[in-house]
Amino acid sequence: MSERFEQRCIISGIGQSEVGRRLTRDVLALTLDACHEAIADAGLAREDVDGVISWPGAVSRAEGLAPPGPGSSGPGTGAVIDALRLRTNWHYGGPESPGMFAAVIHACMAVACGLCRHVLVYRALNEATAWRAATERVSVDPDGVRGTMSWMLPYGAFSGPNWIGLWAMRHMHEFGTTREQLAAVALNARRNAQRNPKAVMQGELRIDDYLSSKMISDPLCLFDCDLAVDGATAVIVSTSEHAPDVPHGKPVHVEAVGSALQGRASWDQWADMTETAATGAGRHLWSRTDCTPGDVDVAGLYDGFSVLTLFWLEGLGFCDKGEGGPFVEGGSRIALDGELPLATGGGQLSAGRLHAFGHLHEVCLQLRGQASGRQVADAKVGLVSAGAGPLASCLLLRTA
Repeated sequence: MSERFEQRCIISGIGQSEVGRRLTRDVLALTLDACHEAIADAGLAREDVDGVISWPGAVSRAEGLAPPGPGSSGPGTGAVIDALRLRTNWHYGGPESPGMFAAVIHACMAVACGLCRHVLVYRALNEATAWRAATERVSVDPDGVRGTMSWMLPYGAFSGPNWIGLWAMRHMHEFGTTREQLAAVALNARRNAQRNPKAVMQGELRIDDYLSSKMISDPLCLFDCDLAVDGATAVIVSTSEHAPDVPHGKPVHVEAVGSALQGRASWDQWADMTETAATGAGRHLWSRTDCTPGDVDVAGLYDGFSVLTLFWLEGLGFCDKGEGGPFVEGGSRIALDGELPLATGGGQLSAGRLHAFGHLHEVCLQLRGQASGRQVADAKVGLVSAGAGPLASCLLLRTA
C-alpha cells in the first residue's frame, strides 16, 4: 500500500450512556443509548452502519487476557446487531488482542480495506451492579480455575491490584518513585472530574486524604485504583470520504495506531518489570507517523491504576524510562493548562472505569472543541492508550 491504512479512516461520531455506580439498568440498554447517540452524532441512520465490533465481546474470561469479573464484558456483537436491526458486512468481538483499542484498530482496518464504510465500535460494562449482586468474588474451586489464574491464586494474587502492585513496587525500587508522585496522578484526575458532570467522583481530594487512605495492595492505596461503574461508550469509525458530511463539522482523523507486543503475553512472566507492553506499543505508534510526543496537545493515558500512567508516559516517550514520577510530580505538568494535560474528564480514577473508552470519548470532545468547562486551548493532536501488563494499544488522533 502506498499509504497507511489509518489515513483512510475517521472517527465520525461519538456517544456515551449515563455513567454511574450501580445504575441497575440492563447493560444492553446502556449500550444502545451510546450506540444511538454515536450514530446520530456521525450524521448516519442505522441502515448506514455496516460493521460492528466490541472488546472483548460476550466473554468474561479467556486465559487471563479478558476482564476477570462479572459485568465486565457487556453484550456481544450479535445482541447489538439484533437489537438495532443492523445488516452488517462484518462484525467481531474477542479478548485475545493488544488491549481494548484493538476494537478501534480492527474497525479502521475493516474500513480501510473496503469491507465496511461505517463501523460501530462499543465498550460496555455494568461491573458496579454485577459485583454488588455477586455472592462469590473469587472462585476457590480448583476445577473452576484455568490458565494464568491457576498460577496466581495460590500466591494470593487475586486481581489487578495485586498484579500491578508488583510493577509499582519494582518501579519504586529501581527509580525512587514515591507515593506522593503517584498521588499527583490521582489528584489531577479528581480536579478534572469536578468539571465533568458525568464523572462519578465529584468531591475534592487532598494529598492528606490520599496518604491516609486504605492500602489495597502495597504500594497502591484506595485512590490509586479506578472505579467500577455501569456505562457504555460508542464511536463510529467511518471512511474518510464521509468527513465533509459529519454534522458537527469536526471529524477526528486517525493519525497512527500502536499495537506491538514485544514481550511475553503473560502477567507474571514479563521479562522486565520496570516496563509494560506500553513500551512496544508506543514504539510501534511513533514508527507509523511523522508526529512526535512534542506534538501532542492532550492525552488520555490508561489509569486503571495510577502507576500505569507512569508506564504509559515512559513507554510513549514523553519522558525517559524511570522518569515518570518526576514528570507528574506536583501535578502542574499534567494539569489542564500544563505541558501535557492528562485525564481531562477525570479518567478512570475519578470518572469511572470504561476501559479507556472514556478517555477516547473525552479526547474526541477535546479535539472537537466541545469539552465544556475543561477545554484544552487549541487542542489539535490527542493521544489515547489502553491496557496494562501484556495488554497495550494506543491511538494518535488529530483534527484536519
